[in-house]
Amino acid sequence: MSVSVVIADDQEMVRTGFRLILESQDDIRVIAEASDGVEAVEAVRRLRPDVCLMDIRMPGLDGLEATKLLRQEETKIVVVTTFDLDEYVYGALRAGASGFVVKNSGSRLLIESVYAAVNGDSLISPSVTVRLLEHLGRPSRAHTRDAAARRLTPQELKVVTLVARGRTNHEVAEELTLSLSTIKSHLSRIQDKLPARNRVEIAAWAWENGIVG
Repeated sequence: MSVSVVIADDQEMVRTGFRLILESQDDIRVIAEASDGVEAVEAVRRLRPDVCLMDIRMPGLDGLEATKLLRQEETKIVVVTTFDLDEYVYGALRAGASGFVVKNSGSRLLIESVYAAVNGDSLISPSVTVRLLEHLGRPSRAHTRDAAARRLTPQELKVVTLVARGRTNHEVAEELTLSLSTIKSHLSRIQDKLPARNRVEIAAWAWENGIVG
């Protein structure tokens, strides 16, 4: 089964590079490209791809607004940005993005982010996790850590900590010596308790409240 992708970026060279990287995989097809947010929204709604790689800074309609408009669609949005301390990325997270990757992270991480999104196992670029979320969450951490921690069980806190550090479900399961299905059950309960729409929002919550630091 192939994975269909739309690439949205205002730079043609970037789109071409991403296409070459993704289509080096036998099971990934790039079915459309978009040079701005308007084109991205139109392409996603018309073609219903599995994943849309969304740049943030684009003319007309930027990636943040495009992500907000697409939050009810089944397509997973992975934000790909040049700036790992770009506050637009944090906004996209809150707008419903499934993950985000820094452009210079390399081809392997880009490919993995697409597979992760399709599998519901969103990938967060480690530099974004550590630098962006920690940077934006710092002011409130000392005041909210204890109260936030009481919302979850000790085992759930371990899962949240690893998710916030960019671990996949498989890596969390291996590190905690638990089954993959158990990790997924933990994440489902954590999302209900916080509440959070996805693992990216779980990571944001952990950094904002000082669970990770």
